Amino acid sequence: MEMPVSKPDFADEKHRILAQVFGFEGFRPGQVEVIDALMLGESVLAVMPTGAGKSLCFQVPALALGGLTIVVSPLLALMQDQVSALQLAGVRAETINSARDRAENVAVWRRVAAGEVSLLYLSPERLMTERMLDALARLPVRLIAVDEAHCISQWGPAFRPEYSDLVRLRGLFPDAAMVALTATADAITRRDIAAKLFGEKARIFVQGFDRPNIHLAVTFKAEWKQQMLAFLARHAGESGIVYCLSRKKTEETAALLLDHGVAALPYHAGMEKWQRDGNQDSFMREEGVVMVATIAFGMGIDKPDVRFVLHTDLPGSMEAYYQEFGRAGRDGAPAQALMLYGLGDIRMRRQFIEQEGGGEERRRQEHKRLDALLAYCEAPQCRRQPLLAYFGEEAEPCGNCDLCLDTTPAVEGTDLAQLALAAIRDTGQRFGAAHIVDVLCGANNEKVRKFGHERLDSHGAGKARRKPEWQSILRQLLAGGYLQLDMEGFGGMALDARGQALLRGEEDFFYRPDATPQPRGGGGQQRAATRAGAHGGTAARADAPDLSERDQDLLGALKALRSRLSKARGVPAYVVFSDRSLADMALQRPTSVDEFAAVHGVGQAKLKKFANTFLAAIAEHGQ
Repeated sequence: MEMPVSKPDFADEKHRILAQVFGFEGFRPGQVEVIDALMLGESVLAVMPTGAGKSLCFQVPALALGGLTIVVSPLLALMQDQVSALQLAGVRAETINSARDRAENVAVWRRVAAGEVSLLYLSPERLMTERMLDALARLPVRLIAVDEAHCISQWGPAFRPEYSDLVRLRGLFPDAAMVALTATADAITRRDIAAKLFGEKARIFVQGFDRPNIHLAVTFKAEWKQQMLAFLARHAGESGIVYCLSRKKTEETAALLLDHGVAALPYHAGMEKWQRDGNQDSFMREEGVVMVATIAFGMGIDKPDVRFVLHTDLPGSMEAYYQEFGRAGRDGAPAQALMLYGLGDIRMRRQFIEQEGGGEERRRQEHKRLDALLAYCEAPQCRRQPLLAYFGEEAEPCGNCDLCLDTTPAVEGTDLAQLALAAIRDTGQRFGAAHIVDVLCGANNEKVRKFGHERLDSHGAGKARRKPEWQSILRQLLAGGYLQLDMEGFGGMALDARGQALLRGEEDFFYRPDATPQPRGGGGQQRAATRAGAHGGTAARADAPDLSERDQDLLGALKALRSRLSKARGVPAYVVFSDRSLADMALQRPTSVDEFAAVHGVGQAKLKKFANTFLAAIAEHGQ
């Protein structure tokens, strides 16, 4: 099959594929530009937010161009789910991977070699063997898609060394169009990917980073277990992810949640592979499961109905945080992201950067990345503004974060900050936050007496304030760049140049008092979702229209039917039909095959497979 050369034909073909194969009426913003460039044989780096439809950007041109498309994907479970979804849509997609036995892989390869497969999903490890590369060189490879492309960059937040060998693909398949896709890449990472994968000869499309349907919140870590349980109580029965820093904390947290009636499963790299894979499979296929995990879990996870992501510890960088909380709300419906963090988290992250090596320039870059995340945590107003500014975007206040929805103003605290800075100076700039708070509050413990700090003017100067308030002020001084931590010692705090200026009265200091977040009702969340839509995003109501009580009953019956069908086929429920498709069925109540064909997400293959079954369920409910 010859590669098309006239762009007018492309529009007809890509829209035909979109409607007949995938059952969608139109492309989402940003998709057409990427598809057209690939169909012209160009190299493309596409940076698109999670849930924006990155997969269609290579699946549509793969079907239009013909020949074979290679998709490089990081996780076996993700590959299998995407292949299952494509096969249900009537697409000739396959995967060869280590989870299958040799006979299955051989049978798939024979179909590939015979030209019976349009998309072949491979891990980078499987693709970059000489045997596989030699075999693919004899086939008409028209397109190569590299998913989670930030892994190629040495600055990527989830670096996979196996990805580095992919830089050879451009030379090995010079006639194939090539696309790298990611939701997480700042300007440095984008330049690095383009240079390594394309020799800088690529078109770069950055659609944007905003996820307006996700409510963002940060809370100072106090009694984190109680904070976590209160948050999860407001999300009872919903799927979500709880991120923990260590393997031990992951296991203990999952056990704690189980004791409190939450269907929680642990996931970390120290578990046996069969147990990890089993827990991930349960999370992907079942409703209401909470995954408690280290950062080993999540890359490429394509579960649309994750309603919340909770971080019990400070993430490593803004990119890491964006990628991790971005696993929520992929279906466009309201979701929540909550981060708990404290002074100890800041010290811990600084230590990690110093200990991981990589040279002085690497450490400098990582400290700057952490500085950006701390600025986000201690933002004086809208959280989305510093988040999007980090990725090069300007934004108006979002109306869907804790700061936008909290009318409590920042408090003028210059005098308090000067008291804290004076105590740090007077004690020799070598003690941690706990001791400084003791000095300010006038404690008379053994450590205070040992160093004679009860004789300082600073001793007791802040006893009119409670300890938690001083801890908050110190944390915000540290996050604001007024203080620095002694990373080689025991985390002692010292005045930075900005802190010295504040102590001299050359700067003012405003801080935000810590407050215990109040439970949010469904009405508040819906108002937040409506605000998100007003700021240019796809809010929940675009994908889940208002349904009457009778329609909701039908939706429940359709979800039960979908669950039975998905279990029988061994695929996640959303692979059969998305929640949006079921909501459209409940609203439209089709009575014929023709009417069912108009439902969102119903292509020709799914029409043949499922129309009669779902029409019967809709008719039975009507009776």
